[in-house]
Amino acid sequence: MVNLPTQTVDEEFELQAATAEKVVDISRVAKVVKGGRHLSFRALVVVGDGNGRVGAGVGKSDAIPDAVRKGTTYAQKSLVTFPLKGSSVPHQVEGRFGAAYVMIKPAPQGTGIIAGTSMRAVLELAGIKDVVAKSFRSQNPINVVRATLEALRDLKPLSSPVVSQRGALSPAPVSAIITTEETPEVTSAPAEAQEGATSAE
Repeated sequence: MVNLPTQTVDEEFELQAATAEKVVDISRVAKVVKGGRHLSFRALVVVGDGNGRVGAGVGKSDAIPDAVRKGTTYAQKSLVTFPLKGSSVPHQVEGRFGAAYVMIKPAPQGTGIIAGTSMRAVLELAGIKDVVAKSFRSQNPINVVRATLEALRDLKPLSSPVVSQRGALSPAPVSAIITTEETPEVTSAPAEAQEGATSAE
């Protein structure tokens, strides 16, 4: 028998106490067996600590509470950690899962969360307060949530060299661009060319 370290158990209890959960979708599913159709429930649960850590899980059971409990357990074991920039994300990012495609853009403070139901649950529990997000193609809640997690997984801090190479930093102000633009200089023709033109006249 293997004894688990006490620290691992303590961290697990702290994680369960720090995370909040939200049920995104509950569906009734059926499985065809020899005796007929076996009906059960499927729950999609999202958990997060509100500070750059979020996860999602799917649980199935004959009763809704049991399905939610299983989904919560699976979500706590699949947390995604990503950097935040104030109340928004550091840069624009995209994510794909199955037929779902999502795009997440940073927004100034006071914008709020502009996103659909499934994406909103993930972004709220992740601690993002100002963001613009959009989901394309498949609107299946499970695929949209998984695609959102994949997008958040690809977020990098602004100090990362990868972000600088991709040009994901905020653009420079317009005034700076105008002052740095070079105006074309009008150069006069050479003296020999001017003398030739005068003699020709």
